[in-house]
Amino acid sequence: MKIRVGFGYDVHKLEAGEDFWLGGIKVPHTHGAVGHSDADVLIHVICDALLGAANLRDIGYHFSDQDPQFKGIDSKILLQDVVKLITDNGFSIGNIDATICLQRPKINPHVPAMKTCLAEVMGLEEEDVSIKATTTERLGFVGKEEGVAAYATVLIQK
Repeated sequence: MKIRVGFGYDVHKLEAGEDFWLGGIKVPHTHGAVGHSDADVLIHVICDALLGAANLRDIGYHFSDQDPQFKGIDSKILLQDVVKLITDNGFSIGNIDATICLQRPKINPHVPAMKTCLAEVMGLEEEDVSIKATTTERLGFVGKEEGVAAYATVLIQK
């Protein structure tokens, strides 16, 4: 059995009046992430980590922000496509471990819904999807509430 680990990192700017999609669910907030797709930073880092682990480049390579077909796309669709790419290459997902960096809103109340959604999209058990949240103690662009960042580590096996 071949085991591989992948890592992902992403950031998105926050703007007033935008929808805030995170982990496949809409989180109520005054600000939302801005991007070419729905700007779901958590799904984007999971995609990058999975692609990296399988040595299949990155999310921008497969879903260019210059391609109009991906404008406003639901990131769950991108994640489904990434899961298909890695399974077509003989890999299966062992687990996902992700951290969201956000000053507010508080994410912990939304973690169970995110885990349920992501596990369903990826065909995993919820126990194989870990989502944590932290602030940056008001430091940097996250602390100033100008943006959101996320990190993910994944394990895949062949």
